[in-house]
Amino acid sequence: MTSKVFVTDCEGPISKNDNAYELTCHFVPDGAKLFSVISKYDDVLADVLKREGYKAGDTLKLILPFLKTYGVTNRGMKAFSEKNVLLVAGARDTMQFVQRIMASFIVSTSYEHYLYALCKVIGFPFENTYHTRVDIDKYEITETETKTLKRIAKEIAAMPMIEIPKNARTLKDFSFRDQRAIKRLDEVFWRIIPKMSVGRMFCEVNPVGGKEKANAVREIVAKIGCDVDCVMYVGDSITDVECFQFVRKGDGLTVSFNGNEYAVREAEVAVMSENTVVTSILADVFARLGKEAVLELAEKWSFTALKKHKVTPTLLNRVHELYPNILPRVEIITADNKESLAKESIAFRKTVRGEAIGRLG
Repeated sequence: MTSKVFVTDCEGPISKNDNAYELTCHFVPDGAKLFSVISKYDDVLADVLKREGYKAGDTLKLILPFLKTYGVTNRGMKAFSEKNVLLVAGARDTMQFVQRIMASFIVSTSYEHYLYALCKVIGFPFENTYHTRVDIDKYEITETETKTLKRIAKEIAAMPMIEIPKNARTLKDFSFRDQRAIKRLDEVFWRIIPKMSVGRMFCEVNPVGGKEKANAVREIVAKIGCDVDCVMYVGDSITDVECFQFVRKGDGLTVSFNGNEYAVREAEVAVMSENTVVTSILADVFARLGKEAVLELAEKWSFTALKKHKVTPTLLNRVHELYPNILPRVEIITADNKESLAKESIAFRKTVRGEAIGRLG
């Protein structure tokens, strides 16, 4: 039997954090709004306009000059991350379990400081993670740049939130107000900041989102010596889209865990659960019986189906303890239910991770 491989995103399927958002909120005045506007701009560039050279998750690059402006250091990022890791219920048990039954990896857009802190909490080998590398201390910022970036940060935080029209494909599909905001953000990020000394970050930091996540899975299967159909990938956001597409094309298994509309659009199975025991169950069946068995289980999701698929007794006992009457939601995603499932998953996501983080792309 060919070995199976478990690969998961970090923030969402394992933790409730959005570390970059939380860092910005903590260190930058009106950081919540600043980050949210930039995150929505990220969605516009990556998913709507499909800007060449831009990928989902590059928000983590765009926000760095503002973190630097307000004195954030490697030590500060590390200390903040260590103090604020917030796991999804059951995550440590799940990550311990999957390591026992499959080669397991985390592929995350998150900064390395956060991944290091998370791995310590869940007992996961840091060397089995892919993440965004950044050494914020090595970048210089002048006094003039600091003043300019503080003014720009205030300007962006005051912008109205961009609204993405359904089926939008070009800039002209947006309202005049949002076209103006997008053009101004283009000016800030692609003309003003790149001319600054701190703008070197944009050339040297490469967030692990979008195609970089797919590249990470390519590297993993090459390292393990298996095919993509041996991969189970769990994700929840726009940064997972290309990875979902790559794994699906290779006939691997793709699971949206409390995903937003981007994740539900691309995955095969939708999970809505406040506890990761469901991930453990799907991984257990995948490791023993393969993808088709997982899809069959998801289609007939019930206590009876769990017994039929001979789910590991400790997991079966745990799910009975947690959910004596009604199991968490697990469904096959189809063309007919995709839109309604996305709405339900987004709503559920917000109950687990909070309204502010839950609505980020």
